[in-house]
Amino acid sequence: MILVQNHPLQLSGNRILSFLLICFCLGACSPRTKTVKQPQKDVVKKDDPAGKNTTRKLTEANISLLLPFNVNQQKVHTGKKAEIEKSAMAIDFYQGFKMGLDSAAASTGLDFRLKVLDTKDNAVQISNLIKGGQLNGSDLIVGPVFPDGIKFITNYSIANHLPVISPLAASHPDEFNNPNLISVVNNIELHAQKIGDYIRRAYNSQNTIVVLINPKKSTDEVMAVPLRKYFQEGKGIAYKFQEYSSVYTMETKLLADKQYVVLMSTADRQFVVATLDKLAKMKTKGLQVSLFGHPNWIKQNYNTDKLQLLNTRITSSYYINYKSSEVIRFVKAYRKLNSFEPGEYAFKGFDIGLYFGTVFSRYGYNYLKYLPAEKYTGFHNSFSFIKEERLGYINTSLTLLEYKNYALKPIE
Repeated sequence: MILVQNHPLQLSGNRILSFLLICFCLGACSPRTKTVKQPQKDVVKKDDPAGKNTTRKLTEANISLLLPFNVNQQKVHTGKKAEIEKSAMAIDFYQGFKMGLDSAAASTGLDFRLKVLDTKDNAVQISNLIKGGQLNGSDLIVGPVFPDGIKFITNYSIANHLPVISPLAASHPDEFNNPNLISVVNNIELHAQKIGDYIRRAYNSQNTIVVLINPKKSTDEVMAVPLRKYFQEGKGIAYKFQEYSSVYTMETKLLADKQYVVLMSTADRQFVVATLDKLAKMKTKGLQVSLFGHPNWIKQNYNTDKLQLLNTRITSSYYINYKSSEVIRFVKAYRKLNSFEPGEYAFKGFDIGLYFGTVFSRYGYNYLKYLPAEKYTGFHNSFSFIKEERLGYINTSLTLLEYKNYALKPIE
């Protein structure tokens, strides 16, 4: 079962009002989601740095969920768009996460006590939550969702040997240096490695030239640096590697009878549109070329005919197959429970809630050391963790998508 402790939230719009009603009922009635109980095993924790009772039976897990609901920063119908979007994200994630914990509780028999706290996307608020003892007794913290919040809570996490899940930030874990951090979203180095490894399997280094198109803005360099390193110093060193600021410069350097693999380090829409147009014309004139786009392209719209013509592929931390029976059932269940459609963050929340709820139930307080062995393929995310002593647990599972039949589909 799940006991949800949260506070009334004042947000914006019809969806927000619906959520307010749900929160009011939860706070007022403290309902318990009943589950099918299964025999419990005594869970003994061998290492107990946080001072927990190592002999007590694990019957309940305490989880603190820190999300930017921003309850004091907006009023119904008057909130700014950016604030409303953050609140909508928090609502979506919370609803999905709770459904995931419900599913874990139903399948394992473990009870969860979920404390929902509003960070207001503000370090002062997070500090007040810590000083006010709101996180005391937590077995796991989920959030904050933005990098600054994750940084702010790092000292508390280390001092209390408390695992913290970074559920949405794509920042590299070395920004936080927290051995207790669990990074769910893949950092950009993993995207570059995924692309490079695929190229090594799919293209012959003897007749393939890898070209990085990099306008060299600071945002473009984020992706360019690991790609450049992979092909100049890493596993891709066998390939001839070139870098240009545009495909127009590349066109003047073309070699006959070569296969070109073009990597784009930018998600600047105007630049990408012009590049796609030029590459498509070059291909129709006989250039053998395949394209690998920036991960952010998955949230942008480009000419699908040109993307398919160029055999475009994109790496992504997530993929939802809306035609699968499991996803259809989830959408119906979410719609019935909440009276509106699940968004992207509901799927993210569900996968995280189900995975960590299940692993916690299975292994008790020692669950962290089992994360690398516990693989998971969900509705939205897949998890395959590695452990690094200084950086914590890093999800390395990535999907490579290609444009085919006018849709993005996974190829591995």
